Amino acid sequence: MTELAGSEVTRTQLRRLADQLRADAIRTSTAAGSGHPTSAMSCADVVATLMSRHFRYDWADPAHPDNDRLVLSKGHVSGLWYSVLAAAGAIEVEELSTYRQRGSRLQGHPTPDLPWVDVATGSLGQGLPIGVGMALAARLASRPYRVWVLCGDGELAEGSMWEAFDKAAIHGLANLTAIIDVNGYGQSGPVPHRSPAETYAARLRAFGWQVAEVDGHDLDQVDAALAQAGANAEPLAIVARTVKGQGFEEITHRAEMHGAALDEATARRALALIEPPERVRLTGPPPPRGPVPPPPARTEVRLPRYAVGDLVAIRDAFGDALAELGERPEVVVIDGDVTVSMRTDRFAARHPGRFIETYIAEQQMLGTAVGLSARGFTPVVSTYGAFLSRAYDFVRMAAISRSHLVLAGSHGGVEIGRDGPSQMALEDLAALRAIHGSVVLYPSEAVSAGALTKAALDTEGICYLRITRNARLVLYGSDEQFPVGGSKTLRSDERDSVVLAAAGVTVHEALDAADTLAAQGIHARVLDLYSVKPCDTAAVRRALAATGGRLVVAEDHRPEGGLGAAVFEGLAEQEITYRARHLAVRTMPGSASPAEQLDLAGISAGHIAAAARDLLRGGDLDR
Repeated sequence: MTELAGSEVTRTQLRRLADQLRADAIRTSTAAGSGHPTSAMSCADVVATLMSRHFRYDWADPAHPDNDRLVLSKGHVSGLWYSVLAAAGAIEVEELSTYRQRGSRLQGHPTPDLPWVDVATGSLGQGLPIGVGMALAARLASRPYRVWVLCGDGELAEGSMWEAFDKAAIHGLANLTAIIDVNGYGQSGPVPHRSPAETYAARLRAFGWQVAEVDGHDLDQVDAALAQAGANAEPLAIVARTVKGQGFEEITHRAEMHGAALDEATARRALALIEPPERVRLTGPPPPRGPVPPPPARTEVRLPRYAVGDLVAIRDAFGDALAELGERPEVVVIDGDVTVSMRTDRFAARHPGRFIETYIAEQQMLGTAVGLSARGFTPVVSTYGAFLSRAYDFVRMAAISRSHLVLAGSHGGVEIGRDGPSQMALEDLAALRAIHGSVVLYPSEAVSAGALTKAALDTEGICYLRITRNARLVLYGSDEQFPVGGSKTLRSDERDSVVLAAAGVTVHEALDAADTLAAQGIHARVLDLYSVKPCDTAAVRRALAATGGRLVVAEDHRPEGGLGAAVFEGLAEQEITYRARHLAVRTMPGSASPAEQLDLAGISAGHIAAAARDLLRGGDLDR
């Protein structure tokens, strides 16, 4: 077995490694009956040169803080990356035969099931935005590693890629290199430019990148271009003109071969032509060996304190709590040009080095967060809840990447008032509840807002914190605890005959409704279900058992997928009979005052009280 290491690697050895990568991509995809071998074959020369001569990595220690990072933005060439792992000895060659098989670590697109994979890719247009986050993480941590992102030309149709190109240049990320494999074809045929490499290069220069245009199969040109990484003040883009299916002319320049495994007979012909006589062992250059700092000590933070009855905007409480929690060195806030609205300017004033402005680029905002999370930071994404929908696919993929993110979405529901429906998050609870392993928290006032901000930072995985805009009365003492999965009972009496379950702004409406009902001789139990996912269904069940099984759920959200859905889904798993009314936003709002909005949507105190009275008269069906 020939071993390849650093600058001593010859052109012939590089060619043999590249052909080995091509051969493995063919063999594994043919055995699996699926895959993208032609896309892997086009960039094999670039990858072989990168890994042998420029990618500084300790394959035995993938967690080393100074290892270079590679993001496979064109994640469909996973077979090529797995072949690299086999060549480096990170996995056994025999494991390649499990590619795309049930239970295999070698999935169709890369995931962190493998310790040499930082983030899941495969949804195109996300790798470079994540790479920007990783490069920023290196700067924040003062580490010398470089970030390399392998991109396809087809994914340059994604707007998220250009958000990333723009922000990388704005931040001057000289430690970031994007390698663009311009093979000219996507699934539907040729890419839409007569001279795509020249077109992309011109655009990248206009975005402020240093650009090297190369023949992606000329190893000397590729090597010289890769050697420019980090040599300039700007990020580097290598635009590599390649041939799809390079190495086996029978399948080159054929759009129908995109995403198609070779049949066994064709694969044998290709392997007979391509495969080197013996396997090549990849070593590559080692990472810089700087001092490894000890993990930072856990910083205890004292949250802001408020008095019961104070009138405090929940977003103010969030901003104040976040500024205090910024004493933890791992916390980074990423803003989408809403600092004043979200009160994150308070964090920025106290911790400017860990405040990142992505402007109005929500996809890049999430990509930055995923990259920072992959490198050990705890990112807090701050925007309007409605605008998170622009980056929802990034959130979905972040769950596959096992990212730890806090998503803070302001302007939840119609309560925001006169801005109108374009600014109202009315589908956000449903969307974020649907994310695998997510936690969804919804404070009703200042004390719970501060406590749940801290809980979100302390909770693994993806946590959504729904922030309402306007001032509300403080309901809890400053020492009150708000565990994830819990709830609070704000009104309770042995004479209670109905349960009013709410979260966020409707908690205050439910309390007012309970006062109205009490004046009419009706006792209502009021629950603050601040943890929407996981929902404290056990508390709801206990309350129903004590109140004759009558339930009103009121929420400032669409009826689908929000608080009511969480409650009803939880109760469906238990043997309990109850009658319920579900008050939610079923209309299309316009502009109006906050109080008018709640009333027009049918979720104000008056509507809640009316629903309770209707239940006591026997209204609605048993559930």
